[in-house]
Amino acid sequence: MLSDKDRIFTNIYGVHDWRLAGARARGAWDNTKAILDKGVDWIIDEMKKSGLRGRGGAGFPTGMKWSFMPKEVKDRPHYLVVNADESEPGTCKDRDIMRHDPHLLIEGCLVAGFAMRAHAGYIYVRGEFYNEAQHLIAAIKEAYDAGLLGKNACGSGWDFDLYVHRGAGAYICGEETALLESLEGKKGMPRLKPPFPAGAGLYGCPTTVNNVESIAVAPTILRRGAAWFAGIGRPNNTGTKLFCISGHVNRPCNVEEEMGIPLRELIERHCGGVRGGWDNLLAVIPGGASVPLLPKSICDNQLMDFDSLRDQKSGLGTAAVIVMDKSTDVVKAIARLSYFYKHESCGQCTPCREGTGWMWRVMERMVTGNARIEEIDALEDVTKQVEGHTICALGDAAAWPIQGLIRHFRPEMERRIRARTEKLAAE
Repeated sequence: MLSDKDRIFTNIYGVHDWRLAGARARGAWDNTKAILDKGVDWIIDEMKKSGLRGRGGAGFPTGMKWSFMPKEVKDRPHYLVVNADESEPGTCKDRDIMRHDPHLLIEGCLVAGFAMRAHAGYIYVRGEFYNEAQHLIAAIKEAYDAGLLGKNACGSGWDFDLYVHRGAGAYICGEETALLESLEGKKGMPRLKPPFPAGAGLYGCPTTVNNVESIAVAPTILRRGAAWFAGIGRPNNTGTKLFCISGHVNRPCNVEEEMGIPLRELIERHCGGVRGGWDNLLAVIPGGASVPLLPKSICDNQLMDFDSLRDQKSGLGTAAVIVMDKSTDVVKAIARLSYFYKHESCGQCTPCREGTGWMWRVMERMVTGNARIEEIDALEDVTKQVEGHTICALGDAAAWPIQGLIRHFRPEMERRIRARTEKLAAE
């Protein structure tokens, strides 16, 4: 269990003052100049040593991502872009960072911007997050007024400007290249890679796109040292992580815990357990709607980190834990997610444009058993044709929940089909 002294987000519940005075009292902006004075190479090296992996879903090493930026600024400026388009169903951690601790994010933007030699940063906020954007804008103004941003930020000799850009509620804009397209004023549709954003990102310039949580933890890691952060959690899965636990638990909550905490401990310690007791658990989606669900038999001993969940053919994703008890119609729940991905597909890639609609229509029939047993295999086959065959990961996100359902709940799908067939035969 994570001890209080190791928590990075000390106001995640909004109990204290979110403004600059409150943030400073909790340790934010504490001699940020000293961090910048140590130089770009030290910052990137320390981020690598900390083992921080991206908190937006993919889990790519953050320090390594920063190091991809060109070593010198030539004819094109460098940009930092923060992905605050938190639209993954079940995920609500970045929202609380922006609402209750915005200065952690702003300080992180300065440090990260400096590390990648960027004089400008953009925070792309999900359109629905109105109040969060207002807090962020107010906090940025405070930082400018205090000399922490703008010309000679924090007295470091580095100029850094930060802007908030509000999206319009499109899930696809959470994909980094679609986000860049939207930021440029175009339709949010993913770009082909390469070139990667570090080579040609925003306005064709070297750009790094990071998740809110990944950026917000950076100043604390650099202040307390990489060894401290790397000492929490498990090898290759280090540090603290915000978990969003929702669904059939007694107390849904956001909580900061160490990586690798057992799923059962996470739910019972912080959420008062599963509604009706642990034995009433049916399944858990461990990392936001796009990762495959896990049945209770696996959840009993499951550790919550990138590698442990990958070994179970699922993923940590955004660490949004969606708990389903035995009252859940699990086939209907996954059919509802299929509709979400059909609705949010940008339509650029044929497998996703056609496949998401097809999968949703078949899933709707599976809910009532209006199908043949062999159609389950056909459905799984189509998910494999969508997965890995699209420009961005939305195709994978649409395929994986269905694959997880078939992997773990195929008998339930078959039971519905047989029950309907028998009912029709009896009539």
